[in-house]
Parts: sequence; C-alpha cells; structure tokens
Amino acid sequence: MSKKLSELLASNENFEIIAKVADEQKLDSYVIGGYVRDFLLHRPCKDVDIMCLGSGIDFAHEVAKAINPNVNVKYFKNFGTAMLKADDYVFEFVGARKESYRRESRNPIVEDGTLEDDFNRRDFTINALAISLNEKNRGELIDKFDGLKDLDNKIIRTPLDPDITFSDDPLRMMRAIRFASQLDFEIEAKTLASIEKNAE
Repeated sequence: MSKKLSELLASNENFEIIAKVADEQKLDSYVIGGYVRDFLLHRPCKDVDIMCLGSGIDFAHEVAKAINPNVNVKYFKNFGTAMLKADDYVFEFVGARKESYRRESRNPIVEDGTLEDDFNRRDFTINALAISLNEKNRGELIDKFDGLKDLDNKIIRTPLDPDITFSDDPLRMMRAIRFASQLDFEIEAKTLASIEKNAE
C-alpha cells in the first residue's frame, strides 16, 4: 500500500509544493476524499480536496503564491473553503471542520473542528480516506472507518449511523445511489434500509 500512496503523491508535482508550504506553515495537511478513492480504484480524477488543521483559505493563498503568483484563488468565506486551478487540476482547500444543518436548508453551519470531527462529517467510508502530505508522516494513510476494506469489498457505507448522516444532508442518499451505480458497488444493508426509511 505504501508504494501506491507514494505513487499518488508523485502523480502531481503540485503535491510537492503543497507539502512544502504546509511544512513551512507548520500546518498538518492531507489529500482526502474522492481523489484518494479514485486513485486507489485506478479511475481518472482531477478534482483534489486538501484538508488542513487551520485556515483552508489562508493555506490556499500561500500555495497559490508558491505555484505561480498569477494563480487565481476563489474563496468562500462562509464555508471556509478556497479553490484554485493548476495544470488542469482543481484543488479545493478546507480547514478541518464540524458541520450542522437546519431542516429548511442544505447550507451547513460550519465551525472549526478537529481531524476526528472532519472524518465524522464525511458521507461514506470510501470518501473518508486521507493521506498525509507532511514530511513527518508523509504518505501515511488515515482510514478511521475501514474505507479501504469497503473499497476492496465494493461496499457503500456511511461512517456514522446512516440516519444521522442522511438527516445532516439528505442529498447523500442520492449520492449513495450514484456511487453504487457508477462504481458497481453494493449499498450496505443498514445504509440501504436508512435510505428507504428516510427517502421522503
């Protein structure tokens, strides 16, 4: 596995720049989510999520300066996210966070959080895989919810109780169906039962 992860970090020179900036800023940073999933499934992906323990917006601006001073950073202050494009890739930066939702809105209330908080808010175990970019533990895979095992077994499963995950964001029920269809995965029984129960 470590060889595979080294290949991931070598697959795009911008990871080197992001890692260097993270170490200079003394900021723990990770490649997380769909890019890691798709890399391990040998699927092409040019959307990269970078999560850090700090301000994702400030981090994105520092990375942009290191890549090219002319790189444009779009940021969304309310959600604490920032985005930049480099070499046909889209990098989205976000600080570790907690999210809560109101029934009448899909827009989350966002608060700063810990690494654990950020993993807990992920939709599915296969999207809760992260790889450290920092020199001290570069290439280390963080897999709190056995997402790697679910990838191997082709399973769609929520990291927390599915009723909680889907009540936080009902669109995740549609995402479960889409992932199952696209990847030819099976939705785990408890997760599927929750979709049926909460569909309305």
